Amino acid sequence: MKPNYRRCVSCRRVAPKADFWRVVRVYPGGEVRLGGGMGRSAYLCPTQDCLRAAQRKNRLGRALRAKVPDNVYKTLGQWLEGRYDENIGLDFEIGSCADS
Repeated sequence: MKPNYRRCVSCRRVAPKADFWRVVRVYPGGEVRLGGGMGRSAYLCPTQDCLRAAQRKNRLGRALRAKVPDNVYKTLGQWLEGRYDENIGLDFEIGSCADS
């Protein structure tokens, strides 16, 4: 079966969906989540350059048509550094997780 391809909102690279982080504005609530959920999605390469550019130029916010909370970028930065809670997984609501 042919893989699903997506484009990074920061560097515009096209690759299989599994190569990206998925950020979702969930329907109908409008909250922004990482990973799963039904709604408007944006994909981001798991690199420091793409994360910095996406935050600096508000590329995730424009793609999702919503304000992306700072703790989304903080969590993605922790994922890059390998300092995230493996028990949380990808399907958690950003607004409900405790800032550490």
